[in-house]
Amino acid sequence: MSPEALKHLAEITSASSYPKGAFLFMEGQDPRGIFIICSGRVKLSGASSAGKTMISRFAEPGEVLGVASVISGRPYVLTAEVFEPTQANFVSSAHFMDFLRKHGEAALRAAQQLAENYDAALLELRNVGMSHSAEEKLARFLLDWSAKHPGPKSQNHFKLSLTHEEIASAIGASRETVTRVLSEFKRKGLLQINGSTFAILDRSEFKRMAG
Repeated sequence: MSPEALKHLAEITSASSYPKGAFLFMEGQDPRGIFIICSGRVKLSGASSAGKTMISRFAEPGEVLGVASVISGRPYVLTAEVFEPTQANFVSSAHFMDFLRKHGEAALRAAQQLAENYDAALLELRNVGMSHSAEEKLARFLLDWSAKHPGPKSQNHFKLSLTHEEIASAIGASRETVTRVLSEFKRKGLLQINGSTFAILDRSEFKRMAG
């Protein structure tokens, strides 16, 4: 963005720190603004028609949350819950819309993000819909997580501080199924788990299972 746009953005932004478990916004809530994630990680989830919570994804530093709802004026479609202590910059809806009207390059970037989010959502729906087994879904989830959150030495060693219930919510399975499949992966020598530290021992086999 131009120096003028950056200066304007700094003037309308307020920074805050959020502890684990805090909510940036809730599904169905009228949009009050956008959140720019500076550090930490935020869990995005929604409720199914049956009332079951489904994890959509985890937002990382650099992502902007709430853009679609602020631009459309419609309620937030997901709940944003702080998964790790997070620092985020907040811009109110009125200030953000005024900012977009005054800075064309920022409006273009917002449109690009909306398109990227839409494509990512379609890809995720396709992957879930085309997955025929819990093994395939879980293998793909672990591969994706390891690629996004690699350890200091390699992608094959990574931290995963999710409960089995949360993993199940992310892949559309039951907690019991996740526990069973993880045990099978360990028994076959494909995966090693020590607390929240995971090690993929046979990445090629994981890729084969993930399709």
